[in-house]
Amino acid sequence: MSEIAVIGAGAWGTAIAIAVGRGGTHRVRLWAYEKEVTESIAARRVNEMYFPGFRVPEAVRPTSSLEEALAGTEIVASVMPSHHCRRVYQQMAPHVTGDMILVSATKGIENKTLLRMTEVAAEVLEGAGVRAQIGALSGPSFAKEVARGDPTAVAVAFRDRNLASRVQKEFSDAIFRVYTNDDVVGVELGGALKNIIAIAAGVCDGLGLGHNTVAALITRGLAEITRLAVACGARRETMFGLAGMGDLVLTCTGGLSRNRTVGQELGRGRNLESIMADMQGAVAEGVHTIHAALGLAQRHQVEMPITEQMNAVLHQGKSPEDAIRELLSRPAGEE
Repeated sequence: MSEIAVIGAGAWGTAIAIAVGRGGTHRVRLWAYEKEVTESIAARRVNEMYFPGFRVPEAVRPTSSLEEALAGTEIVASVMPSHHCRRVYQQMAPHVTGDMILVSATKGIENKTLLRMTEVAAEVLEGAGVRAQIGALSGPSFAKEVARGDPTAVAVAFRDRNLASRVQKEFSDAIFRVYTNDDVVGVELGGALKNIIAIAAGVCDGLGLGHNTVAALITRGLAEITRLAVACGARRETMFGLAGMGDLVLTCTGGLSRNRTVGQELGRGRNLESIMADMQGAVAEGVHTIHAALGLAQRHQVEMPITEQMNAVLHQGKSPEDAIRELLSRPAGEE
């Protein structure tokens, strides 16, 4: 039996632990920052704080000790919110060894450094003297649907395809299908940048605009995030796969999308502070990622009009109506 650790017991981390642990062929350790989460899963097999209603398999052992979670582990899935990743990696570093395979399933970019999450992990671990094997997992995957067993397909990317194949073998089953890729940059940026476009799609819905508008936004949003990803070293074709177009369509149209929900409420006239307060600790990564996306765009001289307008709505007090109006007033060039 393989030893797998999942670091982060929010909804997505718990869903991954459920998916990997339900077959009974792995020993899974799920690390939670909050002892209440560990106690809830240990006593009742449910993460009542972040993921109520879904049973956690017996093969999943909860813990609040990183040392315990990582001891003897072969594969580590890190599933923390992006703004906590550096701190948690620093705490993990003394317990990580070079033969562990680290899979980042966090969809974000670090604001101050503009680093992707695999780059954050590499920087922290190498600073501690550990050269870990690091890749990324992303794709169209709502946590609740993964946990209840809806068929789901995601992508895992490592520069070494043998590592991607190992994770594919360990994480896949008949309903959670993992496809391999060697474009780590594309898989990570697709997962991070689509959240911003999803906020814009939600704004359109909140303003009462129709399917034509949202379809146009998704299409132009895909072009926008592809420009930036390619400028950062990704392959264009990755952006038309699961981690690009697949995740973008899901997050822009699905009712379970937190980023789309934020946009909807903005479109209905609410302010960001009250929207985030109602989310009760749930994370809409697009809100955190947007500054870093614009920083990368400036660094690579890439035009990102949708991202710029959403930043103005989120952080500069611009009305959603004015943002959409400005997008529609841009000259229509060649597709």
